[in-house]
Amino acid sequence: MSLASGLERMSNDLVSVQILAVFGSPRDRELLRQAANMTPVPVDVIEAESAHAASNLLAAKEIDAAFLDASTPPADLEAFISAARAARRKPFVILVAAAAAEFKAGSGAADGIVAKPDRIEQAQVLIERCIKLRLPSRVLVVDDSATMRSIVRKLLTGTRFPLEIAEAQEGIDALKQIASGKFDFVFLDYNMPGLNGVETLSEIKRQYPRVQVVIMTSLRDEAVAQRARAAGAAAFLKKPFYPADIEAVLHSIYGLRASAWY
Repeated sequence: MSLASGLERMSNDLVSVQILAVFGSPRDRELLRQAANMTPVPVDVIEAESAHAASNLLAAKEIDAAFLDASTPPADLEAFISAARAARRKPFVILVAAAAAEFKAGSGAADGIVAKPDRIEQAQVLIERCIKLRLPSRVLVVDDSATMRSIVRKLLTGTRFPLEIAEAQEGIDALKQIASGKFDFVFLDYNMPGLNGVETLSEIKRQYPRVQVVIMTSLRDEAVAQRARAAGAAAFLKKPFYPADIEAVLHSIYGLRASAWY
């Protein structure tokens, strides 16, 4: 999602983004604070020395995202996640890994895992991800089946991500809508009359390279997936897919899937 386009659509009641930092050293957290001061959106970074202290803050403050050390003891992590899920505003819980080995830690209950930033540019990336989690992303669902569009809309609506969803029946309609509106990503059926999914994808990426496109298909042909990826698809979904599949795609698009900077 383009941060600039998100800011243009930002509602007046979005005063600030609240981030809870419970990882690394005071220097690591100060790096995150410095990055927060460089954004056009007011971002408050609230520090805590432990997962237990952070859990107590959840009741007093409306936290949007919480960064916890990936080496947090499992019992402490589980207690914090339980408190986060019970909070009035349920924050995204993101583990911060200082070493590549920690990416393999049992972190399934958390919303994502990222590499610890070592430079201000990397800290800025994390701050921008938090802002994007707070701002609504515009999604276009493109499928010639009204039933399928309804299913995808329902699955997207059921996620924790803030989404504004529109629909298109086929490729030409999708291109017209993208031309007249600012969409962040597109869920695009492969098998459609007129322009097929890969043809529509290629045209979207040619005109709007920052739009993320997810190809959907019932075909069990790996060559289709390869063509879609070669044309610039951000992800590939095989029908039928389920809430967990949609969640995995969105986590990847929002940068919450485990990855290192290198």
